Amino acid sequence: MPDATQDAMRTSLTLALLLVLAATAQSGELRGRVTVPPAPAADVHFKPYAGRASSLPAPERPPRGLVTDAVIYVESPATEAPGSAPPGRPRLAQRGQAFEPRVVVVPVGGTVDFPNLDPIYHNVFSVSPPRRFDLGKYPRGHSRSIQFSKVGQVNVFCDIHSDMAAFVLVVPNDHWARPAADGGFAVSGLSPGRCRVRAWHPDFAAREFEVDVPATGDVTLDVGF
Repeated sequence: MPDATQDAMRTSLTLALLLVLAATAQSGELRGRVTVPPAPAADVHFKPYAGRASSLPAPERPPRGLVTDAVIYVESPATEAPGSAPPGRPRLAQRGQAFEPRVVVVPVGGTVDFPNLDPIYHNVFSVSPPRRFDLGKYPRGHSRSIQFSKVGQVNVFCDIHSDMAAFVLVVPNDHWARPAADGGFAVSGLSPGRCRVRAWHPDFAAREFEVDVPATGDVTLDVGF
């Protein structure tokens, strides 16, 4: 290979590395803490529809109002820097006649798996406008998947067991975070400038914030539902 070609390749690689390092150096992090009010009372009469089959002897009831069910995500502007979303494809399992976990987050265009881990048949469906689907009935050990191409909240139910309910939140990008048990969260990879941040929870009204991300350092946002 001629020396000139080798020099050009080395120059291109160096420039690409410098661009990556510059983008990393200029990406900020949004940190804060989420607080929630006392959990709503359990709705023992929750029946969104009649249901069509018997239940397990002691079906589980996922708790409501958990701080870990909240989602903090950046709506705009979009950024090329990597976000803080965990790697891998999320799944919303059916276990103990309940969906596990209660809340699943997926970036727009992503896919969610719905495995059945119970010794009975389940069905997974939604009539939410961002993604309507019906996976039909399938037994333990089987799994089906759905891709989500529109941003928004998707309420998920089981056509067989009427007290099963969960949520798939489809967010614009991978700049989102779920709080830890103490409410702490961090969203990384944010470009400097003003961005719109949304705080969502299945049991409380959503909140929206305008946040100025500095060129260096982090920014703090505490969220109370």
